[in-house]
Amino acid sequence: MNVGLDATYSLGRALSGVGVYCRRLIEEIVAAAPEFHFILYYRPHRFFRSLLEQRWPSNVSRRLLEEPLNVFLPRRVAVFHGLNQRLPRYSFRQAITTFHDLFALTGEYSTPEFRERFAALARDAAARSGLVIAVSCYTAHCVEALLGVESSRIVVIHHGVDPIPEFAAEDLKAFRRRFRLERPFLLHVGALQARKNILRLIEAFETLEGDVDLVLAGSDGYKAEEIHARIANSPARQRIRALGYLPNGAIERLYRSAAALAFPSLEEGFGLPVLEAMSAGLPVVTSNCSALAEIAGGAALLVDPLDTAALAEGLSRAAADSSLRRELIEKGRARAAQFTWRRAAERTRDAYRQFRGCE
Repeated sequence: MNVGLDATYSLGRALSGVGVYCRRLIEEIVAAAPEFHFILYYRPHRFFRSLLEQRWPSNVSRRLLEEPLNVFLPRRVAVFHGLNQRLPRYSFRQAITTFHDLFALTGEYSTPEFRERFAALARDAAARSGLVIAVSCYTAHCVEALLGVESSRIVVIHHGVDPIPEFAAEDLKAFRRRFRLERPFLLHVGALQARKNILRLIEAFETLEGDVDLVLAGSDGYKAEEIHARIANSPARQRIRALGYLPNGAIERLYRSAAALAFPSLEEGFGLPVLEAMSAGLPVVTSNCSALAEIAGGAALLVDPLDTAALAEGLSRAAADSSLRRELIEKGRARAAQFTWRRAAERTRDAYRQFRGCE
């Protein structure tokens, strides 16, 4: 059976959580399902890069996804899987779409233009999919409530997580010296944008004692200018570092160097940094809303992200309470180990097998 995948988002150096999902799921599923032939479709701006970036086994081929020209695409594949909550505009025999989050529909976390475009693509994909894969129970609920998809058409398949590697002590020492991170620090990983709740994180951090810093690792997103202005005017500005975009190797070293992860996001469909930090042996402070409590699974310190005092208390305890830190580290490592990309690929393969009659 031929399975088509929109692999466009799997390429690039600065992959978002969606990009990591696309790349790692494809890598694992072509190994987990050798009985299928996978056709990886790339939109024009990524197709030629795909020819240079990765070699694939014999059950994989690549095609250009240029919608006006791919008139044979629906007949070429028995199942088409849209990996990022959108589908090409064809009448497929069977279509599956993965939904990661619907934050554009739940709050003012993006521009009106983005919300309008996102909503149109999401509603179209939901309506034309025989099956919707949601990356969390929370996302499944949003798809059902906001897009009108029956629960019988939704299956929850969690992301995997690649464990953060260990580094030699001298390597980490040199890394911290390079970035001037000699003092203990709390770490936030993710774009600087409104839904990540960074303004309130800064406000909570300002109440902590001066023996710990705050490091923000991520590129600028929606309303990042407000975050930078808040840092510049903060009484604790000398202890707050916005490092911008960093490659994976630097992020991994940050996880291995930090005192704790602070991730008080207002809206997450999954929350991959929570599991990455847990795999690195970091205590995690995160929100008790959206998908974060589900993904943390009792292995993080949960706080109300709208309560600055509660957030500050959580950060203080995660940084200084040695007994709590040991408990969170132990539980976190065990929790992160439950999420593997092979398991996600096997469950996705099982979803494809529902449509064997389309061959």
